[in-house]
Amino acid sequence: MTQELRSKDENLKLRSPTLETIKMVEKTIDENSGEFNKTQLWEKLPRKVMWPTYLVIINYLKELNKIIISNNGIITYIWNPELARKIKFRKSY
Repeated sequence: MTQELRSKDENLKLRSPTLETIKMVEKTIDENSGEFNKTQLWEKLPRKVMWPTYLVIINYLKELNKIIISNNGIITYIWNPELARKIKFRKSY
């Protein structure tokens, strides 16, 4: 394997978060919703996460519509599991 391919593979591994890491970041965002920007939240994480990995998680949570980022950079958790559960189990008329 060439040096260039090897470093691309290594970089991809560094940015592929585990489910545990995704849940940790999501929980931190939920607990601090609407208070901090990306950098401030990153600093509040209970354990260290590499910045590129953290950005992958942030983008993933945005794509799932679990968070929004305001114009001034503040991250807000918008996922409502209770509402989703009610909609899932409601009777159709």
